[in-house]
Amino acid sequence: MAKDTIKAPAFDDIVFEERNKEYGAYKLRKKYNRTVVIALLIGILIIGTAIITPYLNAKAAENRTKRAERQVEIKLENLDQPKELVAPPPPPPPPPTDVVQQQKYVPPVVVDSIKPEDIKQLMTADQAQTEVTNKEVVEVQQTIKEEVQEAVVEEVPFVVVEEMPMYPGGDAALLKYIGEHTQYPEVAKENNIQGRVIIRFCVTSKGGVSQVSVLKGVDPELDKEAIRVVNTLSAFKPGKQGGKPVPVWYMVPITFTLK
Repeated sequence: MAKDTIKAPAFDDIVFEERNKEYGAYKLRKKYNRTVVIALLIGILIIGTAIITPYLNAKAAENRTKRAERQVEIKLENLDQPKELVAPPPPPPPPPTDVVQQQKYVPPVVVDSIKPEDIKQLMTADQAQTEVTNKEVVEVQQTIKEEVQEAVVEEVPFVVVEEMPMYPGGDAALLKYIGEHTQYPEVAKENNIQGRVIIRFCVTSKGGVSQVSVLKGVDPELDKEAIRVVNTLSAFKPGKQGGKPVPVWYMVPITFTLK
């Protein structure tokens, strides 16, 4: 004969044995454990959200700051040469007219013995000095003429010519090169210094870059970086006037912008 199992009544059944279970207190006691677990989970979720949200916001702000520091935009604008900013070149200096004649002292030649028949063939010391001096004057004149010709060859750079200088690949290649090789100075970045630097340089008759200077500056650090980048430019196709290569002034405005 199978044994009958007797199940002990629950504590809530014992407490509400002779009471009205439909009133509501009985149902609340029956669902108490479940209600406590749900309330505990909700409380943990709220506390975790309150703790994690500020941390996530701080990390996101830090990432945005780092990303903004890494993004540097360098704009090159208005490659057309503004005429109003360039002063007219000074006229070339006039060639020297007075030639300083230098005389060189020639010591007399001492001869042990002179035959009477050779006296007429010898020159006096004054004649010898005059002849040598004339030769020296001619040499000095030739040297000065060569120096004057070399000075004339070094022409003053033009502002506008028939055929302006051209960077290899055109303006697009020039913009790309400067944009890739310009490094934003850390000091200027920390102090949020921005602006446009206008650089003027001379493209020589052989296409080289010389006489680099700041026509309009913003900050010493930005000006220094702009000069450094321009000095690293490769050779241009030189400008031409009348079919001949000539030196020409060239300007590049570089805009430094932080994002």
